[in-house]
Amino acid sequence: MGDKEIGSFPTTPRTGSAAPTPPISAPPSQLHSPSLTRSPLLSTDDHIQPASKTPKSSTPRIRTPRFITPLGSPIRRALKLTRLDPHDAWLPITESRNGNAYYAAFHTLCSGIGIQALVLPVAFTFLGWSWGIITLTVAFIWQLYTLYLLVHLHESPETGMRYSRYLQLCNATFGEKLAKWFALFPILYLSAGTCITLIIIGAQSCRLFFNTVCGGTCSAQPPTNAEWYLIFTSAAVLLSQLPNLNSIAGVSLVGAITAIAYCTLIWVISVVEGRMPGVSYNPVKGRTEVIRIFDILNALGIIAFAFRGHNLILEIQATMPSDEKHPSRVPMWKGVKIAYTLVAMCLFPLAIAGYWAYGQMIPVDGGMLTALFAFHGQDTSQFLLGLTSLCVIISSLSSFQIYGMPAFDDMESLYVKKKKEPSPWWLRLIFRALFGYLCFFAAVAIPFLASFAGLIGGITLPVTLAYPCFMWVKVKKPKVYGPNWWLNWSLGLFGMALSGLLIAASLFVIIDNGVEFSFFNPA
Repeated sequence: MGDKEIGSFPTTPRTGSAAPTPPISAPPSQLHSPSLTRSPLLSTDDHIQPASKTPKSSTPRIRTPRFITPLGSPIRRALKLTRLDPHDAWLPITESRNGNAYYAAFHTLCSGIGIQALVLPVAFTFLGWSWGIITLTVAFIWQLYTLYLLVHLHESPETGMRYSRYLQLCNATFGEKLAKWFALFPILYLSAGTCITLIIIGAQSCRLFFNTVCGGTCSAQPPTNAEWYLIFTSAAVLLSQLPNLNSIAGVSLVGAITAIAYCTLIWVISVVEGRMPGVSYNPVKGRTEVIRIFDILNALGIIAFAFRGHNLILEIQATMPSDEKHPSRVPMWKGVKIAYTLVAMCLFPLAIAGYWAYGQMIPVDGGMLTALFAFHGQDTSQFLLGLTSLCVIISSLSSFQIYGMPAFDDMESLYVKKKKEPSPWWLRLIFRALFGYLCFFAAVAIPFLASFAGLIGGITLPVTLAYPCFMWVKVKKPKVYGPNWWLNWSLGLFGMALSGLLIAASLFVIIDNGVEFSFFNPA
């Protein structure tokens, strides 16, 4: 027994002189990442070449990571190992991998619910009760299914890869050229564009909070609108100095709690105050049948815009450890289910109660938040109004951190790839301040960005509803013409067609109704 070896490869007759052991590259991702610090324990090259412990008298054997396949399986025998990217251990998204299901729930809830949910009743004014509820339900189930696909696409048992960023998965699936054409802009908008919108909403809420608390009793001169933008941005930049995605779990928890709080406060106050006099639930009809069709499509874009955060799911999952017995998809999916149960408990009451209370009178700009202050600003407790504004401010500050993290990651990766070392603290501070104040400049320059909810929903819809279906077919390769194959191809193609229709309809509605383009004039 002393001369025998146990392994997944057949024994090879020993020869008198064995060839020197060649360097062996490590797998592309040690799924149970060791990097809780900023030292990845890697060589200066882009891959690891560990010293071989194989005796000269034996045959070299390739060691595969525990996660990949059971011992001796055909995939393991055929596996081609690739290089380990050392940069992940130095970047904000993947720097720490000690996350869990609760952290995932905090991040997912903070990124999945936001101010865009407050305009859902606007979509109901065009769709009516029945079609509004049906459309919202179908959209919720559809996006929950694509979330499930993304969670299970994060890890590839065949290659050992962990796709820690949405664009990284797109590149691996569609190729870099197609990914840049079809996915780069929507993903960039969902990061930077959402941060710009959060500055606009957060600054407006700061002004509302100041006016509510001070009223006519304050002698101090209130800041101008641009100054409110600057105050909010400075607070967001200061908070953004937390180093990585795992380190903002507490911030995401606070953001999730305040998001649930202001959503609940707004719809409960609206219901308690009762329906507005003369409220009407008849769907708004355009002057012509063509305008009516485009209005309905624009409403669908508003509903699609209410579901966000898919571009961050892979990034959130990347913060978890993973191995063969405990893959990260298990706690991640648990966290997603918890988060979206709470999301549903916010979105559906907001849409239904808001439409019930205001009907066609719901303001297009600001939705439920604007309606609350416009219709109930005088007959509602100032404490409740101030608390609602404060919750919006805190939630917006928290959401800024998680939506800005992909941008921070991209900026730091430029330095890391060039210098082969982690970014120093002062450079990280500069990167994040630069991003924050560029978003501030854009928010001041185009304060009407929130008026394009339908258009933005159409542009970003494929990231949420279409691309995950295509990626599942390409990566998992379900049986051709089987139920799973048909389901994903149908949803993917329908999502792409719907995106095109929504973009066209939203542009038509914007041109037909007109938008006040007040450049560099924040309201």
